[in-house]
Amino acid sequence: MNTIPRITIFIFCLLMTMHVGAQPTDQIAIMKPINNLFEGMNKMDSILVGSAFTKDATLVSLMKDKEGKSVMRRGDLGKFIKGMGTPHEEVYSEPIWDVKMEIDGNFAQVWAKYAFYLGKEFHHCGVDAFHLFKDGTEWKIFHLADTRQVEDCEVPQAIKNRFK
Repeated sequence: MNTIPRITIFIFCLLMTMHVGAQPTDQIAIMKPINNLFEGMNKMDSILVGSAFTKDATLVSLMKDKEGKSVMRRGDLGKFIKGMGTPHEEVYSEPIWDVKMEIDGNFAQVWAKYAFYLGKEFHHCGVDAFHLFKDGTEWKIFHLADTRQVEDCEVPQAIKNRFK
């Protein structure tokens, strides 16, 4: 997959939502583990995916079950990382947009809309909410929550066009 358009879209979104007072270098460093996560998913690289997280990171997905009831499912980080590195037929792609970032010292929160694609096929959309911690030298994700829906997804046309 060509990463040049993804980087261009990311930089544009990042510049459009910059937190007043935050330095661009801080934002780039905060986005590094998030970008590593998505790049690792795309490349089936469990080492790159794992590098994005603290060892005890938590994962939570919020969605509706088959009966339409709201449910919260906790994920297992080890299984997630292993699954991302296990060869699979379709490439996993998760472009994000409308990135919002808040920073307070060694804590950062990143909120972004996303669409998840299996190969060229749209699968679901939602919001990713990342909580990150800076251990003195680098940022790592210590909590990732996402919402998942298959209807009422407003994916920007530029992103849809990448999967035609």
